[in-house]
Amino acid sequence: MSPTQVSAAVRELLAMGLLRSGPGDELRAVAPEDAVACVVGPLDRDIRARRALAEQTREAIMAFLPVFETSQFSREKESRFEVLEELGQVRAVIADLTARTHSEILTAQPGGARGEGILKEATPRDRAALDRGVRMRVLYQHTARFSPGTAAYVDQVSELGAQVRTLDDRFSRLLVFDEETAIISLPGNHLGAVVVREPHMVAFIVETYERLWLAAEPYAVAFGARAEVAGDVQQAIVRLLIEGLTDASIATRLGMSVRTCRRHIADIMEELGAQSRFQAGHLLTVRARQD
Repeated sequence: MSPTQVSAAVRELLAMGLLRSGPGDELRAVAPEDAVACVVGPLDRDIRARRALAEQTREAIMAFLPVFETSQFSREKESRFEVLEELGQVRAVIADLTARTHSEILTAQPGGARGEGILKEATPRDRAALDRGVRMRVLYQHTARFSPGTAAYVDQVSELGAQVRTLDDRFSRLLVFDEETAIISLPGNHLGAVVVREPHMVAFIVETYERLWLAAEPYAVAFGARAEVAGDVQQAIVRLLIEGLTDASIATRLGMSVRTCRRHIADIMEELGAQSRFQAGHLLTVRARQD
């Protein structure tokens, strides 16, 4: 080894405590366990002291967590708009919000009859909310009245105090919890949704819902009421035919199958004595002007 290398090695051993200066220029070897106690011991004690200080500081800071969670800043900390791309995420958020709601839930579900799986999931969740004293209003389209599964769900929740009404035309899918949080459908993704917590936007959504609610009719399953609603559905089809919508578009707007829609259109044409859709549209337009 060169003198430079020897000098560097000696300095390193001195730093590690394995060499100790003696009288004069003498260097004495130190047992490794003694070197550890001398060099590493203070480091260990410093680390333990810093860890203890860190833990004390953490506890002192976290003691303010309850105050923070009840503050306005904490509520504003949540994202005011949250996009959920997957159905599982939407269902989880709805379940959580329903469980935490203490005042009222507003629901608008377009599309006619609701799926069996959806109703099976919603029934126990909604019953639990109603049992807690939560008010609930549900808005469907008229065609939902002709679904046995939907009727059974309505019977159950109505017995617990829920109010259900229906409209003829299509509206946006939405839910509002305690007038604080809304969930609206995500355009272009029928499985997704947007969670809205911005107060002004939620207030606008609630106002929109109230307007729909006032225009809707109380849900009823009596024969006379069903016949009256069937008449309303046909009137809606007439209106949309005059506007020039296709069978598929009308069916989507009114929450029914294309086959059912075409059966209604055939009945309307027979009533008018029309031989074609074009003639039916003309006759309906003339009748509308006369009315």
